[in-house]
Amino acid sequence: MKSVTTVENRKELRRSLILRFFALAAAACISVLVLAGCGGQPGETKAEVSRRHDRVMRLNGEMMMSDLDKALMLDRPSRLTDKRLP
Repeated sequence: MKSVTTVENRKELRRSLILRFFALAAAACISVLVLAGCGGQPGETKAEVSRRHDRVMRLNGEMMMSDLDKALMLDRPSRLTDKRLP
């Protein structure tokens, strides 16, 4: 039985299959890299994870307040008087 597709169509079909394969391989690599980053430290206890998360949230809050103080110009002392305040 003879093939009913032309040589040009076979080349396009092969090219599209190769592109699909590379797209699938790239998606698999990216998903593995992303999922591997969320695994945490090996041997890290639940308490250590909790302390690390608490520390990150505390530092983020401190940095946000520092940025707001700078934006509202509340971070510098007033220069309206020459006397030191206790």
